[in-house]
Amino acid sequence: MNKNDGNKRGSGPRANSSRPSSNKPKPAMQKRAQGPKKVKTIVKVADTTDKVEKKPNQAPKRPKVKDEIRLNKYISNSGACSRRDADIYIQSGTVKVNGIPVTEMGYMVKPGDVVNFDGSVLTPEKKVYILLNKPKNFTTALDEGQEYRNVLELVKGSTTSKIAPIGRMDKNTTGLLLFTNDTDMIRKFTLPSQKSSKIYQVSLDKNLKFEDLEKINKGLVLDGHRVFVEDVSYIEGEAKSEIGIQLRSANVKVVRSIFENFSYDVLRIDRVAFAGLTKKNLPRGNWRLLTDQEIINLKNV
Repeated sequence: MNKNDGNKRGSGPRANSSRPSSNKPKPAMQKRAQGPKKVKTIVKVADTTDKVEKKPNQAPKRPKVKDEIRLNKYISNSGACSRRDADIYIQSGTVKVNGIPVTEMGYMVKPGDVVNFDGSVLTPEKKVYILLNKPKNFTTALDEGQEYRNVLELVKGSTTSKIAPIGRMDKNTTGLLLFTNDTDMIRKFTLPSQKSSKIYQVSLDKNLKFEDLEKINKGLVLDGHRVFVEDVSYIEGEAKSEIGIQLRSANVKVVRSIFENFSYDVLRIDRVAFAGLTKKNLPRGNWRLLTDQEIINLKNV
């Protein structure tokens, strides 16, 4: 009984003391109940959305017109400069469309628009540069009848642009021949004053005398014009009738005339290098597009 009475006495006060403590408010619970941070987060998202909608200088969306093209790509396709450089010209205000300066990035050029770039009117056609390793029995001439085929047949399907070869080659001449629709480059490499080197391998009907080789190396006059030869030599490991000659002329007839001037018959001429371009990995009768770096090199010659 004493034990039971003691238990009753002990349990009574503990029960009574726990009740008032459970009725006291707990600050921690009140803080968790408050949620102002969530409200602020929602407000920030709404503010950000408003800022995006009110972004300055944002061009309004409009339906795309068929065959339209970005202005910087239009300029790049014309061959004037790269897209990145075109953006700089556009920002500087030196590009006009239909007589009006355009500084808007992403401006779309429509068919029929006239684009003036740094004072010159551009054409939208992209410049194409194709290197061919020409075989025999094809000619650059268009008036030799039907007996020999034209070199354009060998690059048919390479481009839809109207291209032309730089320089001339007869049916017996083989080797590198460059095609392009870049009229400025065609003009550049056909001028007598142009500075690019070409290397030819020439096969003669007999051995070239050393004294004649020395005379050729010093240069000579053909048809009243001075011909400067950069280098001429025997080809190592070959007969002395196989000659390598380097000069600036893109006219193969000049090469033939040089040796005929010394009473040699030219059996074969093969152009193995043209303005830094070579026949490496380009089999006879095949063609390839020039790389961007090769195009830059040609323009800097």
